This record gives sequence, C-alpha cells and structure tokens, in this order.
Amino acid sequence: MDLAHLTDAELAAQPTTYWTGVAHEALSAFTRARQAEFGFSQPQFWLLRHLSTNDLSPDGRGMTIPELAHAMRTYLRPEDDLGAEADVLLGRGWLTRDGESRWSITDAGERARIGMKERAPAIRALIHAGIDDADYAAALRVLDRLIRNVTDPAGR
Repeated sequence: MDLAHLTDAELAAQPTTYWTGVAHEALSAFTRARQAEFGFSQPQFWLLRHLSTNDLSPDGRGMTIPELAHAMRTYLRPEDDLGAEADVLLGRGWLTRDGESRWSITDAGERARIGMKERAPAIRALIHAGIDDADYAAALRVLDRLIRNVTDPAGR
C-alpha cells in the first residue's frame, strides 16, 4: 500500500496491529531470503548465537532443543524446526550433540557464526535504505511506547 496520498490524520488513524504485522512479515521474509542467499537460515544463525560463549551463551555448557526453543520463544516462528536445523549444522560440523542431547558449537561453527554476523550490516543497509537513523530511532521509541501502553499500564 502506498501511503503517500494519506494525510497525517489518516495515517494516525491506521490500525497499529495491522501495520506492525505487515512490517514483521515483510522484514522477516526479506531477512530470511537474504540469509538464504548466503547459505544459511535465520534459525541456524540463532542456534549458533545461543551456543557461542562469544555471543549469547553465558557458560558454553550446551543446550537441549527445548532449552534453545525456550530461549528463542519471543522470536521463533511456528514453522521453525530447531531440531532439523541443528541436524543440518551437525552435518556441516558446526555443532555437536552429546549423549544427553545437549548441543554445542564447534570451532568451525564459531567461524561460521562470525561469517554470518559479518553479513548482517549488508542486510541492515538494504532494510534501512532511505531512512535516517533519527527517523528509525523515533519509530522504535513509538513502538516501545505502544508496547508499554498495553503491557504495563503503571508505566504509562
């Protein structure tokens, strides 16, 4: 939808849930497609991040698929199959699995995680094209306020 013809008042009357949903789906699909072009999936990147002591793992002790799913619960999509994604990374030599089904990152996996991370600025640049940092920051502040308005009435 082209919003250029709408007035500020018409834009302000637009439903938040619709536009945040459209944005989420479009940005997720775009990001996942760019990552696929580079040879990895978003869930694979998340697995490596959560298992790396150089990223999200506090102790490097390894995690089970249910523990990983719990850690990713706020952004994991219903179609994401962490077990299948972990098996792919096992086949690449990027993860190992012990007898208790705890997954750990290998040195090769850490190198792959770093390579994936290095791709993020290029993807971000495509997403942020034509948007200056001040406008992006303002949009995030508005979204934060919307979230606080519906989750923490005392924080209003």
